[in-house]
Amino acid sequence: MRPSAKRPCLGPAAPDSLNSSFQKRLTKVSIEGNIAAGKSTFVRLLEKYSEEWEVIPEPIAKWCNVQSTDSEYKELTSSQKNGGNLLGMLYDKPTRWAYTFQTFACLSRVKAQLKAASAKLQEAEHPVQFYERSVFSDRYVFASNLFESGCINETEWAIYQDLHTWFLTTFESDMQLDGIIYLRTTPEKCMERLQIRGREEEQGVELEYLESLHHKHETWLHERTMKRIYLEELNLGCSSYLPIPRQTCERSPQICLTWCQPWVDFDNLREMPILVLDVNEDFKNDKIKQEDLIDKVKAFLKS
Repeated sequence: MRPSAKRPCLGPAAPDSLNSSFQKRLTKVSIEGNIAAGKSTFVRLLEKYSEEWEVIPEPIAKWCNVQSTDSEYKELTSSQKNGGNLLGMLYDKPTRWAYTFQTFACLSRVKAQLKAASAKLQEAEHPVQFYERSVFSDRYVFASNLFESGCINETEWAIYQDLHTWFLTTFESDMQLDGIIYLRTTPEKCMERLQIRGREEEQGVELEYLESLHHKHETWLHERTMKRIYLEELNLGCSSYLPIPRQTCERSPQICLTWCQPWVDFDNLREMPILVLDVNEDFKNDKIKQEDLIDKVKAFLKS
């Protein structure tokens, strides 16, 4: 997998944008997977393996403590949280907070990807940045799942898509990925790991929710069969795009469903190289399994 040709940003210049020479050498890879699939453990392996590899973790602390000015990535204890715990609010009242959370999550991912790489990485001969999830799974997995389940309404969904598209077109060259690594895990194993890590905000997460997210990851990254359906709200005359699997999703009898072209809205995602790694077996303390995973990542980056 070689770095894709980086197109110039058509909108305002991103803050601390990378120089053109570094951009040409840089490879950007997203690590995707279900909740508690093992992403944090996996990215720590990547970080330790090579000084030419840099990891951009999910800003969990920012989501759990919106007013915090501390590290966006280090998880906080209950006593340290003095701001709004948006992640907890999402799980407590999804119909009230789903749109707010997904909009903030998208914004925080964009800001993280626009940050300048470390000086050490900029000097590397073959620099690689790994992102713990991307703005694409934010939209096509998590936000769309909340829309399908009725937690985000049609108006909110239209606004979210418009904002997401604006981010992707304005900062196009900075948002582009060169590849995706999908950590494939069963929903049951994710539930087991979720309960073991004991994150306070996730205590109410049910297996059914993990199953729906698993299905979206599978159709997008493993089967690559996710389609885009055009929904026409007959009584309002408005329309929007909803990426969903092959089976129809009749959220309302007033919605007319018609098959459209392949679901992907961004050209560079259509033929995106994807490495699928089976991490259903625990690998946190398994050196042989860890070496096997790293070898597969190295081969993927060279392909």
